[in-house]
Amino acid sequence: MHKITALIPTFNESHNIDAVIRSVQWCDEILVVDSFSTDDTVERAKRLGARIIQSEYINSASQKNRNIPNASHQWILLVDADERVTGELRNEITALLKKSEIPCDAYWISRRNFFMGKEIKYSGWQGDKVIRFFNRDTCRYEEKSVHAEVVTSGKIGHLKSKLDHHTYKDVFHYMEKWDRYTTWSAQDAMKKNVNPGFYHFVIKPAFRFIKHYFLQLGILDGKAGYIISSLSAKAVFMRYVKVEGMRKMQSK
Repeated sequence: MHKITALIPTFNESHNIDAVIRSVQWCDEILVVDSFSTDDTVERAKRLGARIIQSEYINSASQKNRNIPNASHQWILLVDADERVTGELRNEITALLKKSEIPCDAYWISRRNFFMGKEIKYSGWQGDKVIRFFNRDTCRYEEKSVHAEVVTSGKIGHLKSKLDHHTYKDVFHYMEKWDRYTTWSAQDAMKKNVNPGFYHFVIKPAFRFIKHYFLQLGILDGKAGYIISSLSAKAVFMRYVKVEGMRKMQSK
């Protein structure tokens, strides 16, 4: 049977760390890669038997790429602190690990997302999936600041079971992450030499709201769907506001 490392990136995840570690205690190794948390994340993780590596955070992709080689086992299940591995997903992965040869180098896993205390079934989140079960030696994350995904020259499969994602504690937590992600996405846009104009400040945000709320049925998620759609549109607007600010600073 193949062995597996659960890799959990963290920063100040005291409120999440116990639950996420318990959801992966069936793995052969639990490796917590911590970005020098100032709360008791590390102490809690150690008490639950995790191995700890502390590593300076630059962005999500570089943090993962730098530390994936530190996993003791060839197969990795990468889980964010706000995610939970369900029993069904555990069973599906362990069945693959029992095979003499695992058919693919990486696997997509769909996510069931929760926000404001309820499951979000629409609002553009219904197709959410991530590559999280993969071969340490043949996979890496693409070099992007935001929404980087695993890339591999091998075959990619898709697991049937879902990963539970408790994405934001509340609207304030959403806004905190939203601010960081708009900065990172602005940095990515700067690398592409984007020069924001009317299209970026007006058309793209408006279309983002229409897409999430109407085309992707956010209206059926009630108040939470309206908030998600509105904040998604505002995030697009703020991305380009930050790009404009970065361009002006660069030109000085």
